[in-house]
Amino acid sequence: MEKRSQDDAAQEPNNGSEGVPAPDGPANLIDTDYVIGQDNITSTKFGIDFDLHGKVFTISSLMILFFVIVTLAFQNQVAPIFNAMFSFLTGSLDWFFILAANIFVILAVALIFTPLGKVRLGGANAKPDFSYAGWFAMLFAAGMGIGLMFYGVSEPMTHFGTSLEGGSSAPLGGVAGNEQGAMQLGMAATIFHWGLHPWGIYAIVALSLALFAYNKGLPLTMRSIFYPILGERVWGWPGHVIDILAVFATLFGLATSLGLGASQASAGLHYLFDTPNTNVTMVILILGITLVALMSVVAGVDKGVQRLSQLNMALAFLLLVFVIFVGPTLLIATGFFENLWGYAKNLPALSNPFGREDTGFTQGWTAYYWAWWISWSPFVGMFIARVSRGRTVREFLIAVLLVPTLVSILWMTAFGGTAIDQYINQGFEGVKDAALELQLFTMLGQLPLTAITSFVGIVLVMVFFITSSDSGSLVIDSITAGGKVDAPKPQRIFWALIEGAIAIALLLGGGLTALQTAVITTGLPFTLVLLAGCYAIIKGLMSEPRGT
Repeated sequence: MEKRSQDDAAQEPNNGSEGVPAPDGPANLIDTDYVIGQDNITSTKFGIDFDLHGKVFTISSLMILFFVIVTLAFQNQVAPIFNAMFSFLTGSLDWFFILAANIFVILAVALIFTPLGKVRLGGANAKPDFSYAGWFAMLFAAGMGIGLMFYGVSEPMTHFGTSLEGGSSAPLGGVAGNEQGAMQLGMAATIFHWGLHPWGIYAIVALSLALFAYNKGLPLTMRSIFYPILGERVWGWPGHVIDILAVFATLFGLATSLGLGASQASAGLHYLFDTPNTNVTMVILILGITLVALMSVVAGVDKGVQRLSQLNMALAFLLLVFVIFVGPTLLIATGFFENLWGYAKNLPALSNPFGREDTGFTQGWTAYYWAWWISWSPFVGMFIARVSRGRTVREFLIAVLLVPTLVSILWMTAFGGTAIDQYINQGFEGVKDAALELQLFTMLGQLPLTAITSFVGIVLVMVFFITSSDSGSLVIDSITAGGKVDAPKPQRIFWALIEGAIAIALLLGGGLTALQTAVITTGLPFTLVLLAGCYAIIKGLMSEPRGT
């Protein structure tokens, strides 16, 4: 690594990293002859432009197309395979996912308290691109999605129910017969899955991407993180494999969210309008929403998508405020702090990877979640990296760990707490007995303005679907285009179609278990990649000048 001044950095091309600004002030740029897109195939066929990394794109697309075709052609045969794979991976490797997630969180927290926390992303003199308010809003947006809509009611209610019954399916074995204890433990277990651990994973990936792009001058791709380990070999097959794994992880992580969104939207439409809640309805929803996402890609309406996203955030905020003030307001207000304390108190036991007796909980929930977050990490990490230039490592990690975690705790407390209160204090068992994808609407059904709030919930799920598909196709296209951020639109269209096709194939080939299996299977090798990346980020930070 060669240290250069601000003037040197400004005068030299940024190692060909299109769209990545040169560092402001002292920074340790990596001296490499690699030029972004140098291994790309650029061509025009039938009037369609292509600019893609031959090896990464070809291998990724062919393997994924093969998976989709086989899954759709042999639906009855693949469903038992998905079930067996899920049972094996979660039953044998739950400890590995839990241990790995702990490492990511410990590293993120440790960096806050070390001198490395003074390193500024984008160079020693870099200024933040966004105000604190704008930056926090975007971190909040990154933390909101189909997952919180799907699990906001169903997960607290599920963990409350299993905790009340006790046994291996309950978190930490549960507290049989103790309703208040079961409520506190159920909420703590839910927050565990949406708190520091997922955001520790995202923070490490986002910090790595930002450091090696904005401080080291490398392309904004996963392979760049591994330059301290692989050197120039990162532009060869070792780097190709890393990017291919990133494509698989991101695609199946997105497809899982899209599948969950389709099942919840279908259940909501059935609840409101008595439409058939079948696989056909879900496939039609996926096709329709993918078509809308394609229209946004073709039109290039980034501002339109941005406005759509802002509208969605406003609707989510209004729905949250509605539930807080119309639901058990005092219980939600006090419950936020009680749940925060319960989470902190139970965190050591919940994050213990060894000797657990609550295997139904760790294997069916925690291992799946950690693999899901790891699959999403290139997608969310790249978004967070792009909006965090100019922040110190310390303020970056504090904000990324705490802001979305607190938002998630408030969301789960409001929605999950309201559903549990309906069961304990009102004797309403409808939510507890409803299917997972229907529990949000069943809970809203006990509050005023049911038709309006349920319709808002369906709209939220669909718009999250559209923006996730559009943004996800952009990230995957950038990876398969050798790090270019301005590749031709037909490539983004291709990946948006593939996301929808995978979601359909998994739903038809085995439902929720198939979605979960895809996440676990792709998350496993990518976990190994990220663990190696932990060493790379420490080495990269140690070579950077630190502010005062």
